[in-house]
Amino acid sequence: MLECNQITLPNGVRILTEHVPAVSSAALGIWVGTGSRDEKANENGAAHFIEHMLFKGTNQYSAREMAQRMDVIGGQVNAFTTKECTCFYARALNSHLGEAADILCGMFFDAKFAEEDVQTERGVILEEIGMYADDPADLVMERMAAVIYKRSSLARPILGKKATLEKMSGEWLKEYKRTHYPPDRVVIALAGSFEESFVEELKERFSVMEPGTLEKSKAAVYHPALTLKRKATEQNHLLLSFPSLPDVDPRRFSLQLLSSILGGGMSSRLFQEVREHQGLCYNIYSYGAGYQDIGAFSIYAALGKETEQQTLTAIRQVVDRFTQEGAAETELNRVRELAKANVLMGLESTTARMNNMARAALRQEPVRSEEEIIAAYDAVTIEELKALAQETFQWDQCSFSAVGKVDTEEVYRSVIWNQ
Repeated sequence: MLECNQITLPNGVRILTEHVPAVSSAALGIWVGTGSRDEKANENGAAHFIEHMLFKGTNQYSAREMAQRMDVIGGQVNAFTTKECTCFYARALNSHLGEAADILCGMFFDAKFAEEDVQTERGVILEEIGMYADDPADLVMERMAAVIYKRSSLARPILGKKATLEKMSGEWLKEYKRTHYPPDRVVIALAGSFEESFVEELKERFSVMEPGTLEKSKAAVYHPALTLKRKATEQNHLLLSFPSLPDVDPRRFSLQLLSSILGGGMSSRLFQEVREHQGLCYNIYSYGAGYQDIGAFSIYAALGKETEQQTLTAIRQVVDRFTQEGAAETELNRVRELAKANVLMGLESTTARMNNMARAALRQEPVRSEEEIIAAYDAVTIEELKALAQETFQWDQCSFSAVGKVDTEEVYRSVIWNQ
């Protein structure tokens, strides 16, 4: 069993490390427990904008020079922003780990936020917003979040909006980063092959951060809702959502197995019944999306308008049957083995191990070993799955989002809720 070590600096920064034998590389991530959820309405898009700006050059190196430095050592650097965190990460051979860390820390501590770069990158982000707006699968999910979490920052898009982005200057973004990246929200995760002296260097680099705090975001509330968007698409894109578990709930392992049985792949009930048996759609699956204090479980389908009502009826029948009868032992064993295999194969990656440590730290949880994760899946029972399904699939709490050549609200209400 590999051992994860954690160091907490006096200013609150946490450094988590895990030596992985027999590899020649390491993955290093700088995680900040700050995302779009921490933004006010007039700040929407700031966290994602800052993620972009950290790649636009430092006071020492231009963006091109930074990219060339990483290419020279054969390394990789990237970043992403979610509603609850922002991550900047790099992967490199252990012989070049110091250089990779220098590039990553330069971005984190010394980004320029030059006004001409802000103007350029704002245009890039607006194009990104347009790209997602053109994708009905993304749009149907974004619109769902906007209505079920209304009056909450979780309702707002990670990318922001043109009206908010246009007001953000380089100095404003730099100040936003200073106030929203306090050290007690920073987690450094390192997995792979490295010397202990490198960990000492990380401690020195991040000890310079001034102590500070950021007010916790307000709790969100789930609101059952219906939203329809007419769009000229070949297929209609449908999403049904139910209130579900927060990301920190220990039953999330049960929820993952439930989702696998219901709509997690080609052998799932929804795929077999709705697509394979009845031939009503091409794509159908389920998934859970949890946050610190709230979550939603969703079923997505893409299909032609002519089979829409039949598909919604079939989905409800499959869900109701699952709720009433529960899962079969053979189903649970199948998805359990699949989940365990995915865990073990995934953790052969140093990047996956780095992610695992950081996400646990941001959830304020101990880092689970492979054995502990496997044990969590093994502990799930048939009875727990049935109870969780009955708790989750309450049709009076169901929400619906549709994008495409949509029908009227009355039609959907009659099919889904028998109203």
